[in-house]
Amino acid sequence: MMNVAPRTQLLATGAATVTVVLWASAFVSIRSAGAAYSPGALALGRLLAGALVLGAVLLVRGEGWPPREAWRGIAISGVLWFGFYMVALNWGEQQVDAGTAALVVNVGPILIALLGARLLGDPMPPRLLAGMAVSFAGAVTVGLSMTGEGGSSVLGVVLCLLAAIAYAGGVVAQKPALGRASVLQVTTFGCLVGSVCCLPFSWQLVTEAADAPLSATLNMVYLGVFPTALAFTTWAYALSRTTASRMGATTYAVPALVVLMSWLALGEVPGLLTMAGGALCLAGVAVSRSRPRSAAPGSGAASRTEQTASKSA
Repeated sequence: MMNVAPRTQLLATGAATVTVVLWASAFVSIRSAGAAYSPGALALGRLLAGALVLGAVLLVRGEGWPPREAWRGIAISGVLWFGFYMVALNWGEQQVDAGTAALVVNVGPILIALLGARLLGDPMPPRLLAGMAVSFAGAVTVGLSMTGEGGSSVLGVVLCLLAAIAYAGGVVAQKPALGRASVLQVTTFGCLVGSVCCLPFSWQLVTEAADAPLSATLNMVYLGVFPTALAFTTWAYALSRTTASRMGATTYAVPALVVLMSWLALGEVPGLLTMAGGALCLAGVAVSRSRPRSAAPGSGAASRTEQTASKSA
């Protein structure tokens, strides 16, 4: 009979991989759609598309409203992560170059680890800390290698930093809600809360959609269906089965994948320093998600203890 724990861990790892790949693709789509849509309108259009897909799935599955005790976490994550984060990041990326944005936003996983340890009691094993240090060094390397001349502004850096803070707060708030409601409920209603927060941009969305090229609108819809509806669901699935700190560290793979996708989709050939930074990001993620090897047969209990601790938060 197949052991449940390894199967669950394999599914969670697969879900995290889907999330990271789709979130990396979002950076390419945002660059295209952002040329025709303002930050708030792009966020609202993306959230509405995502909420439509998630709401339809929720109705088909008949899951209904989440329990009352889950609403606090859903509301906070909806406001901070689905709402504020998307607007701030869209706006910030119009003010700074991609390298600076990637560097500043990658403060997020560090903040998640600190908040997770403080508020959720997440364990901070040495491998997680070491992996995050390696990945952050890689993110800095990628950021510095991609930074253009004179492409940054104080406003843009502040917006990207606020986006990172909102991202971290949203993840930490979402974690307890996943223990009280289903993955689909938490994701769907978080997306709906974010959509409501962005409703003031409705008129901008309507007027800009009338003039935007079809490619930009399709990119906005893609952002809603895949990096939002699908990727936030797979994220929540993986987060419900591990710690916020470990999931935050996983997103350090995003810069490396963005470099690869920009190369393939936009023809932007990365330099040696950029590729080295991407390799560091991936190496750090591998270290942060690895587990100590059992030195002897009797050490299996220690491994099981670590697995229990990583799933208890």
